[in-house]
Amino acid sequence: MSIRIGIDVGGTFTDFLVIYPDGQRRIHKTSSVPSNPPLAVYNGLQEIAALDNTSLEDFLAGVELIVHGTTVTTNALLTRRGPKTALLGTEGFRDVLPMRHGTREEPYDNRLEQPDPLVPRHLRLPVAGRIDYKGDEVAPLSEQDVRDAVAVMQEQDVESVAISFMHSHASTAHEDRAAQIVAELMPDAYITKSAELLGQARYYERTSTAVLNSYAGPIISSYLSTLLELLAEVRFEGVLLMMQSNGGVATPERLARRAALSLLSGPASGPTAGLLVTATHGWDSCITVDMGGTSFDAAVVKDNKPLVMTDGEIDRWSIALPAVDIHTIGAGGGSIASVDEGGLLRVGPQSAGAVPGPACYRRGGVHATTTDADVVLGYIDPDTFLHGQIGLDREAAVQAIKTDVADPLGISVEEAAAGIYEIVNVNMAAGVRDITVRRGLDPRDFPIVVAGGAGPVHAAAIARELEIPVLITPRDSSIFCAAGMLVCDFKHDYVQSANQRLESLDPGTLVAAWKEMAAEGLNTLLAEGVDEADIAFVPSVDLRYKGQWYELNIEVDPANLEAPDVEKFAEAFHREHEALFGYNNFEMPIDLLNIRLSAVGRTPNDRVTLNGTISGGAVPERKRRNMWSPLQRRMVEADVHQGAAMGPGEEVEGPAIIELGTTTIVVLDEYNTVVDSNGSFVMYLRDQKEQIMARLNLS
Repeated sequence: MSIRIGIDVGGTFTDFLVIYPDGQRRIHKTSSVPSNPPLAVYNGLQEIAALDNTSLEDFLAGVELIVHGTTVTTNALLTRRGPKTALLGTEGFRDVLPMRHGTREEPYDNRLEQPDPLVPRHLRLPVAGRIDYKGDEVAPLSEQDVRDAVAVMQEQDVESVAISFMHSHASTAHEDRAAQIVAELMPDAYITKSAELLGQARYYERTSTAVLNSYAGPIISSYLSTLLELLAEVRFEGVLLMMQSNGGVATPERLARRAALSLLSGPASGPTAGLLVTATHGWDSCITVDMGGTSFDAAVVKDNKPLVMTDGEIDRWSIALPAVDIHTIGAGGGSIASVDEGGLLRVGPQSAGAVPGPACYRRGGVHATTTDADVVLGYIDPDTFLHGQIGLDREAAVQAIKTDVADPLGISVEEAAAGIYEIVNVNMAAGVRDITVRRGLDPRDFPIVVAGGAGPVHAAAIARELEIPVLITPRDSSIFCAAGMLVCDFKHDYVQSANQRLESLDPGTLVAAWKEMAAEGLNTLLAEGVDEADIAFVPSVDLRYKGQWYELNIEVDPANLEAPDVEKFAEAFHREHEALFGYNNFEMPIDLLNIRLSAVGRTPNDRVTLNGTISGGAVPERKRRNMWSPLQRRMVEADVHQGAAMGPGEEVEGPAIIELGTTTIVVLDEYNTVVDSNGSFVMYLRDQKEQIMARLNLS
């Protein structure tokens, strides 16, 4: 087996996990390059080759696989640095984007401003022609309207086009013909057909998703083109796979066609990786949290599967493609702290990013950030941060917090830093509550798996806020998502609208739909190099009670691909509805809205484990330093342990600090931490020691 590499490009750092043929691993971080994101990947590979005392070409000659996730499309969307995009829509529905669902986003917020559509009104171009809900043509497509629209787009230098017509999920004829005309007249344009991308009802969701896909398309295509050129220059001949937001991987060519799946791809591998960590102790469910330099991501894994949503939003716009349900907030190590006009302390969502970064980085940053607060509070050692690659300036952090927070509030620097720490923790705890409580889940029932360079610094405080008794920090926590990418399967999702009453449904309708989707999924996975024996299909249905607006996705047994059991679908729906909303109604008719199928190409089980490498040799002398105790509301002296030398069964009592080079675990007063058989650090509430230790695998 050759070298395998997982790469996660974040807003501040780009993370690498290199797995060598003998099982040894190398963790590496390099600064991201926002102005040229592929360059960070290239730079990091060069640095790793240098650490191996070889040339980049010789190093890559031994690499068989690179799995890569990036936030490049997400960042471009959030900062509106994407291509000029146009929309061809059905005449009379030109304003479907700003009208959205026709309801207020926040009913009681009179000051909430509507977001600006990605496509301005003068580029939302109406086209005559109509298909009805059954797929019959009511009025023919006006090809002249399409050509006139193309003339406008050419005059406006449009690079990308979304085509979304009413009821096109029932018949794609009009969208297909319009796309053909646009492609003939604008051969270089990126074109999205809404029904091809998302063959389901609800015009706003389908249109918004198509626009997001077209907006992201040229960005990810350019990114991948540049990256592939850089890799080709150094003779990389292995396989490059890209992470998708649905939790699976795909080839660059496939992702470029379904670009919207790259919008939330960065943290999507975390939940899958989380299962490998918790399975050691018999848990099949967990909450994963990932705090990096720019953002905080939380997700839930339940019954061995990451929770998936089909009604997500990004930048307040609907994206209806299946995606791992990840709650993201602007809370990271680079989140900027400030005092507003009302004298209230705020942290984020603005971030100092990689450049200039926090004030303590000495790269030109002058604003107080979360990382500056962590340094002042003694959680991060300025001399050992990232193995000493970046020496931090504590005095710069003190000055930034004094200027931005302490002086305006009339408090000490330590109190101001503690305030920053507590506010960012409360914000992140609220994010975890949001992703669990709205699904009817109690966060106290789940262990937390902690990821990200900044995650272990704050995780205990988040758990304390949520009353969660157990946290697990993998030894490779700082590059957790990069590691997770190496264990994710290929995955492609398909959907077809149905809009039928479940009780009167002809089972043959389901079989025909699933077989068509399975055939397409099989061909796609075979083209990606997956063996047919490793391909599986996961069918599901979207159901709701008659008269409801929202539906629930109910996964069904694959045996239903040949012989659907509609009564069991209803039973599963009633159970899920009661779990989520606290009631069900067996007398209420059930509507089937969509038929779905996921095609999964399993990857080899021996790709990678998340077992940490434990350093041998003498145990270094323990140090002590002052750290802030939230319980005692003061600085206290605490032991500093070198985590790399700690083996299974070794235990630390809080308050304490465990340094791992690429991250720091802060053990608060109420917690103990013990190393498990994988080398992960399990933190638990001391007053629940007996019951928790009884289920842990420590050897």
